[in-house]
Parts: sequence; C-alpha cells; structure tokens
Amino acid sequence: MTLPPWLEQIPGEQPYPLVFATVSGAHLYGFPSADSDVDLRGVHVLPVEEVVGLRVGEATIDRSWVRSGVEVDLVTHDLLKFCGLLLRRNGYVLEQLLSPLVVTSSPVHEELVALAPGLVTRNHGHHYLGFARTQWRLYGRTGELKPLLYTFRVLATGIHLMRTGLLEADLTRLFGYGPAYLPELVEAKKEAEHAPAPALAASCSAEKDVARLTAELEQAMADSGLPEAATVGADVHDLVVRTRLS
Repeated sequence: MTLPPWLEQIPGEQPYPLVFATVSGAHLYGFPSADSDVDLRGVHVLPVEEVVGLRVGEATIDRSWVRSGVEVDLVTHDLLKFCGLLLRRNGYVLEQLLSPLVVTSSPVHEELVALAPGLVTRNHGHHYLGFARTQWRLYGRTGELKPLLYTFRVLATGIHLMRTGLLEADLTRLFGYGPAYLPELVEAKKEAEHAPAPALAASCSAEKDVARLTAELEQAMADSGLPEAATVGADVHDLVVRTRLS
C-alpha cells in the first residue's frame, strides 16, 4: 500500500528535532488495510536546558490526528529514553529503528543502525513470546483477524531473529515459518482493519499452529548463539552524550 506523500512534512512540524521517524504498525508488518492508520515512531532530542534544568522536556510525545482522511499516530521518545529501551530486550523499539519505511533520518540514526547488530540478544525472544501471548488472548476475546495476524507475525519474527540474528518484521517475508493459509489471511486483512478472522478449512487449526510456532521460538532461544545482553552499551552511551552536547 502506498504511503501518503505528505508524511515527509511531519518531522518539520514537531517541537524538537528528530533523529529519525519511521513507519511501524501494519504497514511495516506487511498487512495494512484500506482503512489502516499510519503509525509513525521515532526519536527526538531535548535541548540540554530541558534535561538539566527545572523545566524538563517531554521524554515521550504521543499524539494522533487526521490528515487528508488518514489517521496518523505519532510517538517519539527522547534519545536518552529510546536508547535505554534499546539496551533492554525491547524488540518493538528495535523494529522502529530498523524499519525500512524511513520518513526522515540523520547521521545519529545511521550510527544507531550501525550499532544494531550489537543490540540483538537471545533475551529478545522473551519480548516476542510475551507479545504473542498478549495478541493470542486478544484474538480469543474478539475473534478479529488483526490480533491473529499479529500473533503469527511476532512468533515468526522472533524465530527468525533467534536463528539468524537478523530482524525481519514483514510477515510476507516470513511465510515459510507459518502455516500455508497465512497469505490468505494477509489478503483478507486488506479489506478492513477490524474485520473478523475468516473461517479456516476444517483441516486447519490456528490454535495448533500457534502452539507449534511458540514451541519453535522457545527452542530457537535455547539453541541461539546470541549474547545474553547488548554488547554495545558503551558506544550507545557515547552517542547519547555526543548528540546531547552538540
């Protein structure tokens, strides 16, 4: 799905300069709907006086609005907060950093991307297991297609990350990890953001497939040669200090 051309105007409209802004959500995951909103995620930089003074700037800015009939959801973190999240097992912010759907970038963004291989740990698997459990419970309550696709997406992303050390958030590039009916579900999601999940063939069982992928992710974590913690903490610290002081 084509993203609106006016997205590139949004970074210049923000109260603080942005290190980067990327598109996340369904567009990144490979299954946007005709009525999907646009999820923008990124990093802003607070001026020094709003960090060390009495009037502290916003560490997180979260706002939503509608432009040209499209709902936009923008969340940015100050560089310090974002890097703190990166150094934990937070796959969500790592996906934002490495999203190929870049609205705006900077040399600081490029440095962070270059450090990304040293941010990936075996413990990121826990993030994806937890995310999958949450989405699977949501699917059980609502019967909607969206949380079902999210469940499959995060499990496939987690398995791929544990096995290869590479982050891939687009489900359409990970079909090989999931059941054969995944392309059918992705195609159905194009019609509406909150549509019910279509009925599967009698021979198919989403419950069994989710259980299988969950077990595969747990095994991939156990077998992974990835480190237990990020190895580039000192480099990230240095980048934050240099960026803030400049």
